[in-house]
Amino acid sequence: MADGSGLSGEGAENLARGLGWFSIGIGLMEVLAPGKLARRLGMRRSRLLLATYGLREIGTGIGILSAEDPTPWIWGRVGGDALDLGTLVCGLSGRKKCSVAVAIAAVAGVTALDALCALSLSASGSQDAGGRDTGVSPGDEAGVLGSP
Repeated sequence: MADGSGLSGEGAENLARGLGWFSIGIGLMEVLAPGKLARRLGMRRSRLLLATYGLREIGTGIGILSAEDPTPWIWGRVGGDALDLGTLVCGLSGRKKCSVAVAIAAVAGVTALDALCALSLSASGSQDAGGRDTGVSPGDEAGVLGSP
């Protein structure tokens, strides 16, 4: 972005691609080893939940990598991060508070990247090649949603 408040369009697209692969990787870990992850976090009763979150991550990663416009998929990651953080906060009352706190910090860091990417992709989708605001939101090329 020209004003320095985010990433350039190309930078945001590269970050989105990286986040797509990251989603698939973290999702595979959650699907293939939910018990180990649950034990590490002191959330033994959450194996099925963690495996389900893994499927969400894999689906989101595939969506990011295969979509012409990854913006809605990146926003989906932001929503998934909120769900992950809420689940982890519930784990703070368990025995493995330190492990959960480290996981919360890691997810918060990734959430910041996801949000930066989503905001940058959204902003670049509503600007023309010269960086001027077109008033058209991504997915609304006809300007219908922005009409009075």
